[in-house]
Amino acid sequence: SIAILLYLAQKFKTPDHWYPSDLQKRARVDEYLSWQHANIRAKGSKLFLTKVLLPLLTGQPLPAEKLEFAIEELNIVLKQFEEKFLQDKPFIAGSEISLADLVALVELMQPVCAGYDLFEERPKLAEWRRRVEEAVGKQLFQEAHEGIMNIKNL
Repeated sequence: SIAILLYLAQKFKTPDHWYPSDLQKRARVDEYLSWQHANIRAKGSKLFLTKVLLPLLTGQPLPAEKLEFAIEELNIVLKQFEEKFLQDKPFIAGSEISLADLVALVELMQPVCAGYDLFEERPKLAEWRRRVEEAVGKQLFQEAHEGIMNIKNL
């Protein structure tokens, strides 16, 4: 949860860029972390559930219109994410990666793992993903997503 991430960042005195001490940068991280629950998380998880989990549980694919609606909702919040949070900055809080970027990318990987490559037609989003992966380390990023990337093999 977000509360646990913030607790760990403060308890273990992580480098400042993860949860900045600068009040404006911290406010930007907090703003994203508050916004994402009802937006990126809700819409990305809905697409993942609709496209992968429900068919796995029921043995039946969902009607195409339900999947299309989930994709439309996700595309709306992705546009908001790019315009409101990324703008023309390398990361959500500015020039350095933060917890907001980690949380955002983890949530966005759910639809990707469901077979919807939301980065494909969004160069700004794709470039941001590349920067986040590089900042974390590509190997660590791949290890962290290994389980969900193989969800279709169930």
